[in-house]
Amino acid sequence: MIDSAKIRSLELLACDAGWRNYHFVKISTEDGVVGWSEFDEGFGSPGVGAAIQHLSTRVIGQNAFAHERIYAELFSATRPSAGGVTAQALGAIENALLDVKAKSLGVPCYELLGGKIRDRIRVYWSHCATWRINHPDWYKPPITDLDGVKAIGREVREKKFTALKTNIFSYQQGKPRGWRPGFGAPFEPEINVDRKVLRDLRMHLEAIREGAGPDIDILLDLNFNAKTEGYLKILRAIADLDMFWIEIDSFNPEALGYIRRQSAHPISSCETLLGLREFLPYFREQAMDVAIIDTPWNGVWQSMKIAATAEAHEVNVAPHNFYGHLCTMMNAHFSAAVPNLRIMETDIDRLSWDDEVFTHAPQFEDGYLVMPDRPGWGTEPNEEVVRARPPKRSGGLLNYGRTP
Repeated sequence: MIDSAKIRSLELLACDAGWRNYHFVKISTEDGVVGWSEFDEGFGSPGVGAAIQHLSTRVIGQNAFAHERIYAELFSATRPSAGGVTAQALGAIENALLDVKAKSLGVPCYELLGGKIRDRIRVYWSHCATWRINHPDWYKPPITDLDGVKAIGREVREKKFTALKTNIFSYQQGKPRGWRPGFGAPFEPEINVDRKVLRDLRMHLEAIREGAGPDIDILLDLNFNAKTEGYLKILRAIADLDMFWIEIDSFNPEALGYIRRQSAHPISSCETLLGLREFLPYFREQAMDVAIIDTPWNGVWQSMKIAATAEAHEVNVAPHNFYGHLCTMMNAHFSAAVPNLRIMETDIDRLSWDDEVFTHAPQFEDGYLVMPDRPGWGTEPNEEVVRARPPKRSGGLLNYGRTP
């Protein structure tokens, strides 16, 4: 079985995903086993596919079971430019190799990670209100006022989810609009937080709380939308609200640690970090309560190493997950196997054709993702559907703030 796992080909596929594209790696072995992973080029990462293609020449012909060796070889070959798009290419290749290995053995991927600790994984409804405000053409019903924000809070409760996460919005004549200067929408590179932002954010949070009721955990993602001064102003403005965590991205671990020590709420961070070396300064600084790991970027095998180091620093982890169903299942296997899990991110608002693109959709019961026992990741792209929906020329953050 191991001898027959020689890699014959590596292929990239992509398809239209509304306001962005979905991207996939397909690795085939000489004995006909096909492994898949999902990666992303729209979250500030243009060119990952090109990097994967360049690296594929060192992957073809190798034994797919030797994923640690392949990863080490690819890292050695790219060491002068470690991190960034290169690191994400390595992660995408690693994840497809894990799928090959698990399918060859006839086991779910979580068995490769030490076996599952949990059969059900608590999830939070991510981008709650956000997708219906920012992308009303794709996610229905569109939200155009505070009543819509309250309504989706009620929807979360009625669908028996126990947690939700939302973002920052500015309200003009009662109509919400995403406030994302960290991503250039609006283009305000100084990234200052003024009184109106604070008032509107609090109003938005109070509305979603009114709809959700007192028993739903509310998470807030601030992304890169402030600097240290601005984050502290936001935290003071909402100090009395009941929040599960505040998610903050900062390039500086000392700045984040300074923020955390003044916060009335738990702080989560690190979703854009790549490799254990980048996480270490944040762990040493005790900069966050929860370390967020992007397993499609890092590779699930490497992410387990990051999670183990987080555990040694008394920190729990949560996967970063706002992609397609394959990424959700990759993150689910990580979440099932990792001991120090806090909660798992997932998007419940989906495109109308999402379930057609993949062979299996995630199953949720009472706010928990139910782990399947199918081999590999438990789902894969439906190639016929993927090829019938060619990708857009651009998508994701590259389109933020631009007029169509």
